[in-house]
Amino acid sequence: MYYYICIDDTDNLESIGTGTIADQIRDMLLDHGFQTPSLVTRHQLFIHPDIPYTSHNNSMCFTIEGLETDCHEIIALCSDHLKKTAADGSDPGLCILPYYESQDYSKLIHFGKAAKISILNKDAAYLCAKQHQAHLSEHGGTGDGIIGALAGVGLRLSGSDGEIKASLKNFPIGNSSTVTALKKLAEIDLVLDYNSKKPLADSDTVHINQRTKTVLYKNSFVLFVQVNDAFEYTVLGKSQIRKLGDSFYE
Repeated sequence: MYYYICIDDTDNLESIGTGTIADQIRDMLLDHGFQTPSLVTRHQLFIHPDIPYTSHNNSMCFTIEGLETDCHEIIALCSDHLKKTAADGSDPGLCILPYYESQDYSKLIHFGKAAKISILNKDAAYLCAKQHQAHLSEHGGTGDGIIGALAGVGLRLSGSDGEIKASLKNFPIGNSSTVTALKKLAEIDLVLDYNSKKPLADSDTVHINQRTKTVLYKNSFVLFVQVNDAFEYTVLGKSQIRKLGDSFYE
C-alpha cells in the first residue's frame, strides 16, 4: 500500500527549508527499507497576514510504499526526524495517510483546496484527519503546521496541484531535447502543449530557454511548453507556472 507523507512549517529564515527536510525524510525511509518513494511536490497555500509562514507558505508531500503493518514505524521515524531537524520558532506539523483505494477522499481533497483560498484552523484539520484515518501530529510551537500538512496530502491526492521540487534544476538552459529524451527524466512523465493540453509527439523538440518546473497534473509529472514566434516549442518560466491558477488544472 501507499503512504502519503506531508510536512509543513518546519523552518525559519536562517534554517534549511521544509523541502530539504522532506527530502531527508524520504531518503531516511528509503534507507530503512521502504520502497518506491516518489518525488516531493510543493503545494502553495493561502497567503494572508493572519497566517504565519516563513517565506511562501507551502507544504511538501511525497509517497512511499509499505505494508499496512508499517504505519506505526513510519510515524515514529518521521516524528523523530522532525524533532531533530525542525527549526527554533517553527510550528511543525506532520500528516501521514495510509492510502486505501476503496476509500472516498473527497472531503480531504476539499480541505486541501480550501487551504489555498481561506484561513482554516486546527480543529477542522483534526476532524478531517479523523474522518480519513490520517495521522496528524504537532511537533513544536503552536503546531499550526498540521493544517498545511493535511492540506498538502489532500492536494497531492487531487492529482492536479503542486510543483515537482527541484525538477529540471540541473538541466542546462539553452539546450534542446526531444520529448523522448525528456521523458526519460524522473520528473517528466508527459510533455503537454500549454494551450491545448495535448501531448507532443515523442519526436518533437523542446528548447529549454529558461528555468522551469514540472507540475503534478492529472496524476502525472508534466512539463508544459508553448510555441514561440519562431514556431519552436519552449518551456514556461517558473513565475509563469506559479501564476497558472487552479482553473488551469481543471
